[in-house]
Amino acid sequence: MTGLQLMLPPFVACMVLVAMLSYLGLHVIAREVIFVDLSLAQIAALGGLVALLFVGHDSPLRWVFALAFTAVGAFLFAVTRTARGGRVPQEAIIGIVYVVASAGAILVADKVPGGGEEIEKSLVGSILWVTWAGIARLAAVYAVLGAFQYALRRKFLTISFQPEEAERNGWSIRWWDFWFYLSFGIVITLAVPVGGVLMVFTFLVVPAVLACGSHSRAIFPQDP
Repeated sequence: MTGLQLMLPPFVACMVLVAMLSYLGLHVIAREVIFVDLSLAQIAALGGLVALLFVGHDSPLRWVFALAFTAVGAFLFAVTRTARGGRVPQEAIIGIVYVVASAGAILVADKVPGGGEEIEKSLVGSILWVTWAGIARLAAVYAVLGAFQYALRRKFLTISFQPEEAERNGWSIRWWDFWFYLSFGIVITLAVPVGGVLMVFTFLVVPAVLACGSHSRAIFPQDP
């Protein structure tokens, strides 16, 4: 196997990840919730570790547990949304959730076989050993989630970039926030085992920061 054949699957996996994460990063920057991906990733990891108390490492029920915990995290972040300039910024709440989820993951990891290895995997990922089948599954799920984001783009973009307008329109912001954070959490839950927390955070934040810095007026479509 040549070097190109060895590195092509990781390269394609990175392209799939960055295609989805860089767009969601625009919302993260606009909402000023920079570390929400770390918090949701830790919540999902806690769900996966809790699943090991009941099922094996290879059981598909692990994903069910992870997604269920992610849904709880999405609900928490939706109902704790605070106005910009509020006394308690949402980033503080996100940090608290991250710490609690991390502490819970450490406690559970101590009780299950291979718990420490699972925590290590969440940090470093497995990008160098990704398979074409895994890439295809990831791309298929991301295509569905991308279609979901596109279908609701007006709601999500307005709430992220112009929350005052969303309030004037009478939208239930917390309701739409729940669906945004749920889809976002699923993206993160699938991305972290592949790329690891550090790579996912980089793909999420760095392209969005560069875009906001150089083309801030073109990110959100203005009405004529």
